[in-house]
Amino acid sequence: MDVSLAYRDDMLAEWTEMAHERVPRKLKCTFTFPKTVEHEGRHYECDVLPFMEIGSVAHKYYLLNIRLPVNEKKKINVGIGEIRDIRLVGIHQNGGFTKVWFAMKTFLTPSIFIIMVWYWRRITMMSRPPVLLEKVIFALGISMTFINIPVEWFSIGFDWTWMLLFGDIRQGIFYAMLLSFWIIFCGEHMMDQHERNHIAGYWKQVGPIAVGSFCLFIFDMCERGVQLTNPFYSIWTTDVGTELAMAFIIVAGICLCLYFLFLCFMVFQVFRNINGKQSSLPAMSKVRRLHYEGLIFRFKFLMLITLACAAMTVIFFIVSQVTEGHWKWGGVTVQVNSAFFTGIYGMWNLYVFALMFLYAPSHKNYGEDQSNGDLGVHSGEELQLTTTITHVDGPTEIYKLTRKEAQE
Repeated sequence: MDVSLAYRDDMLAEWTEMAHERVPRKLKCTFTFPKTVEHEGRHYECDVLPFMEIGSVAHKYYLLNIRLPVNEKKKINVGIGEIRDIRLVGIHQNGGFTKVWFAMKTFLTPSIFIIMVWYWRRITMMSRPPVLLEKVIFALGISMTFINIPVEWFSIGFDWTWMLLFGDIRQGIFYAMLLSFWIIFCGEHMMDQHERNHIAGYWKQVGPIAVGSFCLFIFDMCERGVQLTNPFYSIWTTDVGTELAMAFIIVAGICLCLYFLFLCFMVFQVFRNINGKQSSLPAMSKVRRLHYEGLIFRFKFLMLITLACAAMTVIFFIVSQVTEGHWKWGGVTVQVNSAFFTGIYGMWNLYVFALMFLYAPSHKNYGEDQSNGDLGVHSGEELQLTTTITHVDGPTEIYKLTRKEAQE
């Protein structure tokens, strides 16, 4: 096809050409009726073909010019018959969703940023250096803030064709950080005092996530990177490109499902570790026992929320990839409405907000006998029911409680 794209912002202005390319497309058509006389004149049904993709629509009017030049020597557009009809399916962001999306980002950006600054300030007030878990939570807050920044406001007045690629990069960074955080979050509540608080101890788990994220970036650059200069390019136009893209989606879905199963196993290990510590609770005083029972209950609830968030994230990634690919390979349609999309986005923000709020070190001092980590009975009964406690070993009492397995 010989295709060109032009734009203008005034009905009386001249058209300005954006792109002009000669792109190959394989046309596959079928005749769904019996080839008899009574069905003469009916049309062939052809598969959906990827046409073009632009990152922003900053102009008022666009013009498409499509030509099908015939070259008998190269057997291009030969024997395809008369073209009677061409249907173009446009996928765009409607006005209602745009308002909701812009409003969410504008509101959530300062919210996450403020809680992140407050969280890091509480950490720097401590006499000890930050532990690995606190650093990872802060890094997760930074990645969430990065994806929240409403740069989409500028796309209204500027023709930023790289917005789609930039959005994919932001989301990829957040995915990598979120998946790595869940591994470290569970691991830090399982390891003993000598193994925890070292990022090198997680290279076997975090390494594949980093490699997978890099492969995802390369795959994205192979299509949307080229589309910065040629909006008509698509990796799905060739058989090899289609097979590679399909293989990537299938492998990515399988890897994410395996990751979720591994995360479930780690959460089970953490629960077993916590349950083993509950045997020490009956020997405590009533106030102290109730205090630790409350902490354990809230920690288990947070772990279940983590599993639910991970499950929804895996489902969202797979469904979004299948939905986007449907228009390129055809087949079964999976409908994803705006409520699901904004719901997942809101869930991520609430989860990150809750993590920084719950794991911020407390400025309360519980007394020297309680800060030593001993789970026995003490005379100091004036315990305040809080989720966090200042301690030299880590950010929370649950963190302190789980590390004692290697010491007992």
